[in-house]
Amino acid sequence: MELGANFAARLEPFLLMSKSAKGAAAAKLIQDATAAPGVFVFAELLDMPNIQELSTSEQYGPYFALLQLFSYRTYRYYLENKDSFPALNSAQITKLKYLSIVSLASERRVLPYSLLLQELKMDTIRELEDLIIDAIYLDILRGKFDQKEQQLEIEYTMGRDLEPGQLEKVLAALQNWASTTASVLEALDKKLVEVAEHHKAVRRETELHEELCVANLKEVQERLKESKQSNRKIGQYPTGGSGAGDSMDVDDSPAEGNVKIRNRNRGLSEAAAAKQQRKRNRI
Repeated sequence: MELGANFAARLEPFLLMSKSAKGAAAAKLIQDATAAPGVFVFAELLDMPNIQELSTSEQYGPYFALLQLFSYRTYRYYLENKDSFPALNSAQITKLKYLSIVSLASERRVLPYSLLLQELKMDTIRELEDLIIDAIYLDILRGKFDQKEQQLEIEYTMGRDLEPGQLEKVLAALQNWASTTASVLEALDKKLVEVAEHHKAVRRETELHEELCVANLKEVQERLKESKQSNRKIGQYPTGGSGAGDSMDVDDSPAEGNVKIRNRNRGLSEAAAAKQQRKRNRI
């Protein structure tokens, strides 16, 4: 549930009574509302006609200022203008301190203990932390203590009523925030496009590199295959001899080759002897 979601319901009985309360009764109603447990928003009560009439009353004007104090001002403001308001009881002072923390949290997310002690006029950190713990249990704010750094880290707070004239400032701040957000989103979109294009280029470069590697590997394999085939062809031919008659048949065994050589030499010797014999016969 959102913080402060039931605060408007707590104010409802006072709204009903304000319709018939005038003068002193209306002033008493403001005192009761600002001291009542669980009532932390007052804008609707402030706008009621019988309550607005008090703003022009010299006698009850301070009570109308008191309601304004609890609607959108702080404990420091009360101390600086104490004479302009009726005296506060302890319940009202504690509630105003809760609301003052909410106002401070609207300006900064991290609240140093030193700042809170000064703004709330508290003497000890223990007293301050007890006040903050109570505010957390009342759904006024959410946060956590950083005792090492002596600070309160705000996560979320209820919303306070807006001071007259403050709405325009809030709208301007929201417009500025919307403009800044739009610029950030536009920058993010451009960055996403750049990242996508870069990723696409890298992927294409990787694919080209892989294709080149595959082509080079295929070429190397083909060259190795051709080299092996060439070596096989060279090994099939003899390395010496120019004539068929003078060469040894590759299929002949060494012994058969020697026999053929001896027979050839014997034939040459017999031919030479026959030729010599013919010469002798002629003589």
